[in-house]
Amino acid sequence: MNVALQLILEFSPWLVAMMVLMLCSAFFSCSEAALFYLRQRDRRAMREGNAAQRITAALLDDPDRLLSGVLFWNLLVNILYFAVSSIVALRLESQDRHTEAGLFALGSLLALIFFSEMLPKTLAVLRAQLVAPLVAIPLATAVRVLDPLMPALRGANLVSRRLIWPGFQPEPFLDIGDLERAIELSTTDAALLKQEQSVLQNIVSLSNFRVDELMRPRLQFRAFRPPISREDLGGEIPPSGYLLVTEPDSDEVIGAVPLKNLVELPADHLEHLAEQVLYVPWSATAGSLLEAMIRRDREVAAVVNEYGETVGVVTFEDLLDTIFRQYPSRSIRLLQRSSLKTIGTGVWQVTGITSLRRLSKHFQLPLPPTRSVTVAGVVQEVLGRFPVKGDQCDWGPFHFEVIESPERGLLAVQLTRIAPPEEST
Repeated sequence: MNVALQLILEFSPWLVAMMVLMLCSAFFSCSEAALFYLRQRDRRAMREGNAAQRITAALLDDPDRLLSGVLFWNLLVNILYFAVSSIVALRLESQDRHTEAGLFALGSLLALIFFSEMLPKTLAVLRAQLVAPLVAIPLATAVRVLDPLMPALRGANLVSRRLIWPGFQPEPFLDIGDLERAIELSTTDAALLKQEQSVLQNIVSLSNFRVDELMRPRLQFRAFRPPISREDLGGEIPPSGYLLVTEPDSDEVIGAVPLKNLVELPADHLEHLAEQVLYVPWSATAGSLLEAMIRRDREVAAVVNEYGETVGVVTFEDLLDTIFRQYPSRSIRLLQRSSLKTIGTGVWQVTGITSLRRLSKHFQLPLPPTRSVTVAGVVQEVLGRFPVKGDQCDWGPFHFEVIESPERGLLAVQLTRIAPPEEST
């Protein structure tokens, strides 16, 4: 302890300078993380906010200028920090205090990494909407000081990109075959290649999926009427990760609270945290929905029928699951059970929400034309009524027997393949 105190007293001016530089580095690291973590909806809201919020939005209107300024100042501060640290370490070396010099160099490096990088960036990400306006005014001043140097900085950036990718030209359009060949050439790992091809196929298939094949049906999610308190959740986060908010006098979903993104949850009036949902018709394709969600920066879409009634919801995570899961299954996603389960030779148990597309793909069979998209819809269509346990019917190459039919609940069906005439003779 006496040695440490002696070092502090002996090198106090240098240590103070290092502390100031560390705080400056933390400021720029925190600013970068906070501003670039803001989402589009946050930026739109800040354009109509107070002066600091408007400055925040203005900085993000030119992200290249902002990032160049932040990186320049952060690099300059870090260089000065290590220069001062080296001076202290060299003076300790000149006094034959090699151990202290080594420990000081290591400690100064670890202190900069933790207090100027990890800690400020973590806090900034957790409180981006609060931190961004606080740092906006001094950050805007720091960036404006560099405006005379900005053309040179951007020129250096352009030259470096030309040296690294001298022949790189953006493609106006990529064919699916081009993407597949790019994947094949980019990896020699057979397992990884198979996964990438599966993801690519799933992305392409989004243009064929209707949103009512992917949505969470109305009975599979809870929606709350305002005012909503934390106690209404019963201490649990809904399976979708979102608190769905309805109109005050109806069950139509109008907003969603992304609970998974919240660090703290207020006790009352949770509806004030809701973000507007996107409305799509049941017949829209999943591909068009994904494009609309990205373009309008929405995370939840309410699926409506021809009467404008909410019949289900689709979250951004539902679409990602459909893309990245090798065998997308709504039953696994919503019910945590397999959509197709073998229970005997030539006999399977399927859930009512299993899509007919899934059946066709699994059995490699063409299916009869129908207006329905799920097994439950086909059974109801054939029977002409709501099915009850024990009901049986034939449809195309399948024989269905209802084994579970709770009132307004999810159907479970036993499926048997019907042998074609040439196989039965």
